Amino acid sequence: DSLKIVADKRINFVSFTGSVKAGYDVQKATQTKFIDMALELGGKDPAYARYDCDLNKTVENLVDGSFFNSGQSCCGIERIYVDEKIYDKFLELFISNTYNYKLGNPLDKETNLGPVVKLSAADFILKQMDQAVSKGAKKMIDENKFHFPKEHKNYLVPQVLTNVSHDMNFMTEETFGPCVGIMKVKDENEAIKLMNDSPYGLTASIWTKDIEVAEKIGNQVETGTFFMNRCDYLDPALSWTGVKETGKGCSLSEIAYEKLTAPKSFHLRKEQ
Repeated sequence: DSLKIVADKRINFVSFTGSVKAGYDVQKATQTKFIDMALELGGKDPAYARYDCDLNKTVENLVDGSFFNSGQSCCGIERIYVDEKIYDKFLELFISNTYNYKLGNPLDKETNLGPVVKLSAADFILKQMDQAVSKGAKKMIDENKFHFPKEHKNYLVPQVLTNVSHDMNFMTEETFGPCVGIMKVKDENEAIKLMNDSPYGLTASIWTKDIEVAEKIGNQVETGTFFMNRCDYLDPALSWTGVKETGKGCSLSEIAYEKLTAPKSFHLRKEQ
């Protein structure tokens, strides 16, 4: 039993990646000990495409950030906010790029999008999208244009939802699948408000040519990592951490390494 191992007195540090519920269970299991831990739990990572971004590169990267590994990435992009000035063109390019995926058997060399990990995950993803559609969301990808083994229910077509809002679980709760919601925003202030309207805080990214604006937004966004013109990426030199329900502690970087050590002071006085 994993929790029994975590609770064992010989365990001095715990690093765990998983669900929020499991994270609370791990934390509870260590209550009889004073130890550090790093918990990387749920996420709903956002991106904001500002009006001055390099549109083609932004779309190319955000499509990859949304669908890499069939959306099963802790820091994958699950929601995108696009400035109204570029929204129509952004959406057109995003949809076009999405059709470049070949969904199929991962052992096929031409495949660049495989199945989700299990049937229950596929069922959860589809139900979350169906709930959004029932509230007015629109599916933008024609599933009939993808050829894949339909008898295997864990093969999911990459999907883009528009006309989405934050009263849909699809835009606020983790999905962990090959689908993304795209919303039009008036300006960066609205984008910041929506990016922060989440119980999670792992990463967020902004796509712009203005580094000063990026730093300004980065200081306001409630996440452990903030990207400019990049997403779904880890740098071993930077601490990997989250806020809110995403967890606590960190991995990677010198900061994380320090958590794996214990300070010890030697105060030696040599008699004369």
